Amino acid sequence: MAEFILPNLGDGVAQGDVLKVLVKIGDTIAVDQPVVELETDKATIEVPSNVAGKVKEIRVKAGDKVKPGQAVLVMENGAAGAASAPAAEAPKQEAPLASDEPTAAERPRASVVDIAAGRQPAAPPSPAHTAPSVQTSSPAAPSVRRLAREIGVDVSQVTGTGPGGRITQDDVKEFAKRVMHSIGSNGQAAAASARPAGAGHGPALPDFAKWGELERKPMTGIRRKTAEHLSHAWNAIPHVTQFDKADITSLEQVRKKYRGEVEKAGGNLTVTAVAAKVIASALKAFPQFNASVDAAGESIIYKKYINVGIAVDTDNGLLVPVIRNADRKNLIELSIEINQLAEKAKARKLTLDEMSGGSMSISNLGGIGGTSFTPIVNWPEVAILGISRGAFEPVWNGTTFEPRQMLPLSLSYDHRLIDGADAIRFLRWVAEALEQPFTLALRG
Repeated sequence: MAEFILPNLGDGVAQGDVLKVLVKIGDTIAVDQPVVELETDKATIEVPSNVAGKVKEIRVKAGDKVKPGQAVLVMENGAAGAASAPAAEAPKQEAPLASDEPTAAERPRASVVDIAAGRQPAAPPSPAHTAPSVQTSSPAAPSVRRLAREIGVDVSQVTGTGPGGRITQDDVKEFAKRVMHSIGSNGQAAAASARPAGAGHGPALPDFAKWGELERKPMTGIRRKTAEHLSHAWNAIPHVTQFDKADITSLEQVRKKYRGEVEKAGGNLTVTAVAAKVIASALKAFPQFNASVDAAGESIIYKKYINVGIAVDTDNGLLVPVIRNADRKNLIELSIEINQLAEKAKARKLTLDEMSGGSMSISNLGGIGGTSFTPIVNWPEVAILGISRGAFEPVWNGTTFEPRQMLPLSLSYDHRLIDGADAIRFLRWVAEALEQPFTLALRG
């Protein structure tokens, strides 16, 4: 017998939702054959098996939440293959109790709950009393128990999400994070205030049912991650938004002239594609916009590459695929790549790598409507450009008013790094590049 253990799903991806099991009991599968389709916080992926054999047992079903290290399938005559990605380390067997005893240095001075409540930690129990308590506690590997001691978590209060209710390191970290979140929210904490793994935060909702009929639907993995990511970005970044308008009358004439040529090449010469080229050039002229703030290290990280994120509206939520090395690509190449990535996003076929490593993002809502909005910076980036619907407006040319097509722009930025004067200079640079297409070729 051999188990297929769910491997690491990517940086920052702690779990996934099972959308579909791609095999059934009795099937004979090969190494690298996709066996389960998951929706993670970032994308929908098919996970291949690193074990070959005949499926004897399936331990997950559609709708289940799974984590790296969890057993998904059991195979007869199973054999592991070296060609597939390495699976996450399977939970180890418990070591003898003696080896799991904390040393004096490992014993926590106070747990996160004790600290929050202002209590002193209880004196450590004697070895004679420790062994029975360990034997009756929830299953957890020595390394997990050691982590719990080091960060001050009582492992007996943690709900395990691993196989057989086994407690993982992620469970311990999530428990500590929930408790500390509670401390930060209202200055009080207790073990009872920590919610089960995966639960949300915030005050309890009223009983809506007393006013009428309801329907409750669980958040998808992408929607959960979007909510978490934007909440973190809004709380961590002091946002400022600068507004301006670009006269794109000339640009629209040029864009319509060459649109057919780009379509024949497989792309779509949109304002978004042009904006991506403009932003890629602007990041060279304003390197502080191609940076990230390392608050913990009290430093600023300047990136030498230029990757532009493009927000895509899909039925499953907002996804932001990234155009790599956008500064090295012409408008035709950018138009084709943006079109391809947008289609992959809508089909839920984006890879995690295709949504990572952005320098700055663009969110264009002009195709839907609206006159302006305040986009939230896509952390750890420090700026995002919002584009709203263009419209003809009367513009004074020094002698008379004439109709000009004006494009509303919104630049949100991290005020810890970017000052208001730099922000308006950046936005004016972008607007002028859109207004005079020749300047883009002139400035590079």
